[in-house]
Amino acid sequence: MRSHADDLRAEVAGEAGERLAAAIEAGDGEGLSPADAAMLAYARKLTLTPRAVTAADVEALREAGFDDAAILEIAQVVGFFNYYNRLTDGLGIDPEPDW
Repeated sequence: MRSHADDLRAEVAGEAGERLAAAIEAGDGEGLSPADAAMLAYARKLTLTPRAVTAADVEALREAGFDDAAILEIAQVVGFFNYYNRLTDGLGIDPEPDW
């Protein structure tokens, strides 16, 4: 999570970037909007314990204001980054080489 928080700081300047990065590092969603906190909770659960994700987790995203298309996009982005990280880690590939 730290590398993603550092990347976020590089992309989102100032207090907003620091707040988002701190929430990602802590994993608690503190200081985030209810929608961002729900998305973070879902992303963490899908990443760390994917078999534990239930319809209730998807419903929590709906209650936070996400429609089905947005929920699908969230799941796809989380899934893609999990796949990519496991692929590069599993093959010993540096995804950001110093060329």
